[in-house]
Amino acid sequence: MSNLLRKHRAAAIVGAAIIVGAGALPFAFSTPAAIAAAEPSGIIAPSGSFASIVDADKPAVVTVTTTMKATDTSADVGDSPMDEQFRQFFENQGIPFPQQQAPQHRPSQRPMALGSGFIISADGVIVTNNHVIENATDIKVTLDDGTELPAKLLGADAKSDLAVLKIKAPKPLATVAWGDSDKLKLGDQILAIGNPFGIGTTVTAGIVSARGRDLHSGPYDDFIQIDAPINHGNSGGPLVDRDGNVVGINTAIYSPNGGSVGVGFAIPSDEAKAIVAKLEKNGSIDHGYLGVAIQPVTADVAAAVGLSQPQGALVANVSDGTPAADAGLKSGDIVTAVGSETVKTPKDLSRLVADLSPGDKRSLTVWRNGKSIDVNVTVGGNDDSKQAANDKGDGKVQPSNQPSIGVGLANLTPDVKQQLNLPQNVEGAVVASVNPDKPAAAAGIQQGDIIVSVNDKAVHNAHEVQSAVAEAGKAGRKSVLLLIQRDGNKTFVAVPFAAA
Repeated sequence: MSNLLRKHRAAAIVGAAIIVGAGALPFAFSTPAAIAAAEPSGIIAPSGSFASIVDADKPAVVTVTTTMKATDTSADVGDSPMDEQFRQFFENQGIPFPQQQAPQHRPSQRPMALGSGFIISADGVIVTNNHVIENATDIKVTLDDGTELPAKLLGADAKSDLAVLKIKAPKPLATVAWGDSDKLKLGDQILAIGNPFGIGTTVTAGIVSARGRDLHSGPYDDFIQIDAPINHGNSGGPLVDRDGNVVGINTAIYSPNGGSVGVGFAIPSDEAKAIVAKLEKNGSIDHGYLGVAIQPVTADVAAAVGLSQPQGALVANVSDGTPAADAGLKSGDIVTAVGSETVKTPKDLSRLVADLSPGDKRSLTVWRNGKSIDVNVTVGGNDDSKQAANDKGDGKVQPSNQPSIGVGLANLTPDVKQQLNLPQNVEGAVVASVNPDKPAAAAGIQQGDIIVSVNDKAVHNAHEVQSAVAEAGKAGRKSVLLLIQRDGNKTFVAVPFAAA
């Protein structure tokens, strides 16, 4: 198994659970490789034992074994785009991201993967992770009593990392019920049930360590963090509360050595339940799509645009030909609601849109030019967004200074554009220098950045940038909102004015 949290990879030898860490297995899917599981933390239930919960739930927990495509023998060890995404995320957090080694397979062997799952209906409907069954040519389910049955894939969704299987059993099967993950509080006791390392069904106890963890793996990132030991092979198994109800699906761990170190992640049941129902009915999900690049609304951004609270999703870029562009969304808009649902963070907007279906119509509440307006949008499908930036520019180089934020500016002449390897149609002003003691440096402005708008107003040269910044200061703004182009990407940066 790899050293990373892999949302879309089943463990290629035996097991499945994602791992992230600085050693042999960071965020990775659980896969039995070496038995080095940590011992349970010794938490005691109010009654002194979890036995009644285990007696009720364990019969409904299954082991999922898959045979993978022969061409996928290296599925767990390559640098896929998802791997690189996790690598960047953890390196940005200062967490070492180790190199991984490929598991050794004999040429005659067919790669296998092993994970866990749980039965939600007596006729044999089973929930597991998508990465447990991804690229499988054959799926088998082993019940708690040892009965092995072939399984059919009813549906899977990579974005949420969920899959639904179906088996035919000679008699009604034991089931577990969905619980309410929204009621979970930090410190609540939970149990994780699954088949770590393929050694057999195992129960571990712990508490809810955190809520709403975003691992930057997709629009549904809202993980429950737990300290109950989970390892390779636990992926897809249930996380249950003290009532024995499923409040999460064990999916990933952070590990520097391949074993559990008490940092695990589970998909919340309230998120999973709706997706599982759609997969059971339709087999797949076509997620909604807008076509915008978004970023958080900081206190400085809110102050710059006159928004009373720093919440919402700031639109940094609108791709041409997308539903967002067709609806008239603009760079600089702040989306504060989708229909009746409030948008407090960019993640809220991503999740609310992903939950919609192509063709759905919604009204977006948008903060623009100091007031709220409604923008009607028809949601698109799961198309890849296209980056487009068509800016125009001319003018002579004229270095200038804006002492209130601490940057030196220059016009984008054809020669400057050529030196910076910019398209000739780019328009704005280049940051020629940054005073390290002024607010622009603290806000992350860098030499070579291109300022293309100030407070949502397009600028064409250094003089217009200066004038727009000065105008914001005269208007009593505490900060100014700059749209910066860097390395072909655009992002908003709020720069507070220096204290007088």
